[in-house]
Amino acid sequence: MTIPTQTLLVNGKNFTINADPNMPVLWVLRDIIGLSGTKFGCGSGLCGACTIHVDGAPMRGCLTSLKHVVGKQVTTIEGVEAERLKEKWAEHNVPQCGYCQAGQIMSAAALLAKTPQPTDGQIDEAMSGNICRCGTYPRIKAAIKAAVTENAEA
Repeated sequence: MTIPTQTLLVNGKNFTINADPNMPVLWVLRDIIGLSGTKFGCGSGLCGACTIHVDGAPMRGCLTSLKHVVGKQVTTIEGVEAERLKEKWAEHNVPQCGYCQAGQIMSAAALLAKTPQPTDGQIDEAMSGNICRCGTYPRIKAAIKAAVTENAEA
């Protein structure tokens, strides 16, 4: 079987990829391109550690195959523009072990891009697919709300 050459747009840069079109994009990002910020967690799309954006929408990198992202903009934690959110994350001491944080931030950034002034319910819904083994959910929510408040004041 011949492996096709494909061009993948990641964080605004084009990458030429020689990989099976059915390969999960998580492994393309980590093993071929070398972007290790997106984490492998469960491999079943249940924990959210592998969350990336595809054309701005949050998707699970472990379940999304390469063929489904060719021709689309893929954004990883290394390329997401969410500095205010990241600052609030640090101010609220959200990370403990840090493993889930890339996925958490990617889901929160997608929420704020779509809904700049989310309600508590919208925050809960958007973040419900991300698991934090350290249990920092109250701090995650506080950081999102602080970023929203600061966005409203800006």
